[in-house]
Amino acid sequence: MALQVVLLTMADLPTALPLPAIGIGTWAWGNRFLWGYDPAQDGLLEVTFRRALELGLSFVDTADSYGTGRWNGRSEVLLGRFCTGLPPDLQRRVRVATKLAPFPWRLGRGGLRRAFQASRRRLDGHLQRVQLHWSTARYAPWQEDPLLDGLADLVLAGEVAELGVSNMGPRRLRQVQRRLAERGVRLTSLQVQLSLLSPDPILRGGLAAVCRDLNIDLIAYSPLALGLLARSGQEAALRPRGPRGALFARLEPQLEPLRSCMAGIGEPHGASLAAVALNWCRAHGALPIVGLRTPAQAELAADALAWQLSAEERRRLDALALGLNRRMPANPFQSS
Repeated sequence: MALQVVLLTMADLPTALPLPAIGIGTWAWGNRFLWGYDPAQDGLLEVTFRRALELGLSFVDTADSYGTGRWNGRSEVLLGRFCTGLPPDLQRRVRVATKLAPFPWRLGRGGLRRAFQASRRRLDGHLQRVQLHWSTARYAPWQEDPLLDGLADLVLAGEVAELGVSNMGPRRLRQVQRRLAERGVRLTSLQVQLSLLSPDPILRGGLAAVCRDLNIDLIAYSPLALGLLARSGQEAALRPRGPRGALFARLEPQLEPLRSCMAGIGEPHGASLAAVALNWCRAHGALPIVGLRTPAQAELAADALAWQLSAEERRRLDALALGLNRRMPANPFQSS
């Protein structure tokens, strides 16, 4: 037994631990620019949300900046309405996290208080975690600490239970965790772009290891790379309009070996490419939040909860991800 413990490498550690769940992303709810939102979709979105909860997906992520043009804030409005309309058993399952944007005019320790209060109103009080939407360390380092202090004030005052951050690298994450810990506030989560087409937080730089060391939940946004990792067969021959289509045209030609491997892994489980991509995140200890707009998408996401990658399957996918010449564009606000 002692020998087995010694031989358990860091690369094998995530599969030795309970796998994270799968969360619900709501970026598309109100976003016309990338996702073609129309308010006529609201009924379908509510059915989708309820179905996802019934299938065991309970963590829901939104942001005060989600929604384009006149639909700004729409994601929170819809989520609040949907949560309030749930039966009590489903309502008890939901954990809602929103992100507050550190816009240049949001300054000082109280710079996010009005934004927080507005988000809580739009969410109809359904809010367990507040998150800083991105790090300002690369362009306005003086802005970030006071904003985080203000969010910590909200936790200490009992106005929200948990605090998370987004788009931070390992060095900045350690600094923030230490600052919050000195005030008695736990940093609950870090959210970063993470997928087989954005593997660096896991496979380079040590960010996932830092999260494990500090007991911070790692959350993967865009785990399907805006849908690229869910496309197969005839779907892959059709491209969406707009900026997503341009991105797909750039990245898709190199994906056949990766998709072939994913299909082979998913076949014994009757699982989609999307389920394989989500389980790759989970196998590395990250909770993926997947955008859902139809009940069928909720079903596909929930399918991933029934099985997991073997260590060998994970290593094969790791190697293919690292070998890609082109990847998803990095978030410009990601700190080091």
